[in-house]
Amino acid sequence: MYSRIAGTGHYVPERILTNAELEKIVDTTDEWIRSRSGIEQRHIAADDQTTASLAIEAAKRAIEAAGITPGDIDFLVVGTTTPDLVFPNVGTIVQEALGIHGCAAFSVEAACSGFIYALSIADKFVTSGESKNALVIGAETLSRITDWTDRSTCVLFGDGAGAVVLQPSTEQGIISTHLHADGQYKDLLYAPAGVSKRPQGDLNKEFAIHMQGNEVFKLAVKTLGAVVKETLEANSLDHEALDWLVPHQANKRIIEATAKRLGMPMEKVILTVAKYGNTSAASVPMALDVAVRDGRIKRGDLLLAEAFGGGFTWGSALIRF
Repeated sequence: MYSRIAGTGHYVPERILTNAELEKIVDTTDEWIRSRSGIEQRHIAADDQTTASLAIEAAKRAIEAAGITPGDIDFLVVGTTTPDLVFPNVGTIVQEALGIHGCAAFSVEAACSGFIYALSIADKFVTSGESKNALVIGAETLSRITDWTDRSTCVLFGDGAGAVVLQPSTEQGIISTHLHADGQYKDLLYAPAGVSKRPQGDLNKEFAIHMQGNEVFKLAVKTLGAVVKETLEANSLDHEALDWLVPHQANKRIIEATAKRLGMPMEKVILTVAKYGNTSAASVPMALDVAVRDGRIKRGDLLLAEAFGGGFTWGSALIRF
């Protein structure tokens, strides 16, 4: 028994923040942002929107695409770094909003790798027979932990949510997942305050993302290349067998470097970073849904999804769509 993606969905807030607008906020330029990240704009949550509200909309679209109702969902997991509350978790908030009762609902915090981690967990529940319709979501409101005076980070991040529904199948769907982490690099990309570690200074700056960009770039390219190789070798595949690479949309240069190591032309890489920026755990499911809905990804295509995030955490999923 395998689990297979039955439906996909994504949602982004209406508010668009362009590079031209950022030029008025911090000392940066459109050319500088594009050349270093490939980002042209990003979506920003409204004051009354939360991570859960974005997740709910993405979930509705994935459920509809799967041809089921919310009442059919019997397992729910959300990957996120920006939960609405300390508790209840985002999964239970989404569960209540969709009118689902009784099934397991929880959140996974693995930064930008959150969706890959969540997908791996849901796959195990489906293949073990414990779930018939598992809802897997990646959702973020990174704008809430962005220091809008830090030009090295504020140009990178955006808000959004993506979701998939997994169902049992006798045909391969989620073929394999590969998860990793290494806490020795935690100081290269982090948000320095939380619940048990209280902020000491400016609340907004203390909670904001801190990143050593050059070091993160080098490690991201190295580890993503390694996990891609691991995935292919574990399944006795050559890169030429892949139809699509669906990467975490952190930075166009990282994506290009990963594709080069893999030997894949950029025509076979799903890119949404220009339009949405880095949406952390939401980026892989958002990119997947965009490509499904515009017709690029079709049933039977072989996909490799991968992500790298603060922690550091990283992971991949080999998927027959």
